[in-house]
Amino acid sequence: MSDKEITGAEILIRCLQDENIEFIFGYPGGAALHIYDALYQQDRVRHILARHEQGAAHAADGYARSTGKPGVVLVTSGPGVTNAVTGIATAYMDSIPMVIIAGQVPSTLIGDDAFQEVDTVGITRPCVKHNFLVTDVNKIAATMKKAFHIASSGRPGPVVVDLPKDITNQLAPYEYPKDIHIRSYQPRDKGHGKQIARGVDLLLQAKRPIIYTGGGAVFGGAHLPLRELVGMLKFPCTSTLMGLGAVAASDPNFLGMLGMHGTYESNMAMHDCDVMFAVGARFDDRVTGDLEKFSPGARIVQIDVDPSSIGKNVPVEVPIVGRCGEVLAEMLERAKPRLGEIDRPAVDAWWKQIEKWKGLNSLAYAESGEMIKPQFVVQKMMEVTGGGAFVTSDVGQHQMWAAQHYGFEEPLRWINSGGLGTMGFGLPAAMGVQIAHPDATVACITGDASIIMCIQELSTCKQYGLPLKIINLNNRYMGMVRQWQEFFYARRYAHSYMDALPDFVALAESFGHAGIRVEKPGDVEGALREAFGMKKQLVFVDVITDPSENVYPMIAAGKGHNEMHLKPAPGDEQAARELA
Repeated sequence: MSDKEITGAEILIRCLQDENIEFIFGYPGGAALHIYDALYQQDRVRHILARHEQGAAHAADGYARSTGKPGVVLVTSGPGVTNAVTGIATAYMDSIPMVIIAGQVPSTLIGDDAFQEVDTVGITRPCVKHNFLVTDVNKIAATMKKAFHIASSGRPGPVVVDLPKDITNQLAPYEYPKDIHIRSYQPRDKGHGKQIARGVDLLLQAKRPIIYTGGGAVFGGAHLPLRELVGMLKFPCTSTLMGLGAVAASDPNFLGMLGMHGTYESNMAMHDCDVMFAVGARFDDRVTGDLEKFSPGARIVQIDVDPSSIGKNVPVEVPIVGRCGEVLAEMLERAKPRLGEIDRPAVDAWWKQIEKWKGLNSLAYAESGEMIKPQFVVQKMMEVTGGGAFVTSDVGQHQMWAAQHYGFEEPLRWINSGGLGTMGFGLPAAMGVQIAHPDATVACITGDASIIMCIQELSTCKQYGLPLKIINLNNRYMGMVRQWQEFFYARRYAHSYMDALPDFVALAESFGHAGIRVEKPGDVEGALREAFGMKKQLVFVDVITDPSENVYPMIAAGKGHNEMHLKPAPGDEQAARELA
């Protein structure tokens, strides 16, 4: 411990330095000014000034998702922290490691309805992994050590540290703890040996197996033993929206995404399987459809680091609590000498059935020489980028088309809001990705309704020279809302049409960026090549797409995996009506 006393704000910055934090995303305000002053007087932690606290939180989220490192956010009290809550909740739903530092009114004023005071701990409690209110300057260092440990270990998530302004100005000696022990928090990394053995036994007995991966299979290097296991067993594999990239899209064992807008073959395989191996997936409602109809004959093995996620939505025969990577590595070693036990004729017959389902080509769409189809844009983008880009998205139809048609070969490349479904996420998340990977190609696939929500972050991109490529699939609607209104509300398009849209090209240019408008199918590839060829400049590509295009396949509410609706033939109105 140093005998020299420094301010609480300086202690906080020293904590960030000792955690090797490179970037912090934030927006200043009165209650955080001591912290900002301490930031100004050093150069090891670089501050990225967002234009809205929600943008700062999403940028830190994108940084975390693309690196596996915790993202760090700094906001002021009151509206500063409430503006960040959407980003905090987004990270919480998708298990993203973040530490959010919030300024607070002086401790003597807490509870007095002081200017810009809110109950930060109370407001954020439902959407954080943990939160702290620091009332003693001597506890800042230990609290920050705990915050980073909690955020990054076990099932990751956001942790809020609420710091009253007077505490950040008080003096104390600095010592950062080398280790931390929290008696009530002891996450398990290694799985139970007997449960792992049971899981391997069940897998090797399968005649109609399916490996089902989620977000937990993406982080912490879990994709490496997963890919080895899939290749060794030669079992079909599918993925949630959050799990894309854990197994390469080009892997012959990969069936594509499953769930509400997943492929026909993946959903039918889930429904008809006899053994399901769930890796880092939580059986979300968008994946399962009607739980009463979900995989009626399946015996389930589930790995998850969070014991509360196991068996929460569906009964599980073999629960394994532990980090996916560690558990999969042990399963590999146990399974390798026993591959001869697999009933290959039965599994081969299962693959023949799956190939028949694949033959339906459920992601096919009707191409047009007159109107640009959004699926075509995504496919061309994959072709132009060689499939190697980091891709963020907002939420809606464009998100589903990106997930369906951009084949992710590596983990941590697909950055989207899965659980909360946050419009406005794509652009600021892309900023965080680009800051983490300055030489990489980073693209944001968005829609005209989503991009407006955080459009001010184009200013941040200009300030920091971020050469993002924004691909706006502009259909003049809140596309997914319109699709549901078409199917389930008798085409009563209540407030889903986007009136008074800006000229996106002119808007981008007003921020100092380049803009390209594309209106004809024949111009799509050329425009994308031009945009991605501009390596040092942000380019906003406004693509005018078919406003009537819907996302297929689709499992309607209350339906099972075996009740998917494929794209109806032209003029087949009955098929669309049957969805309701």
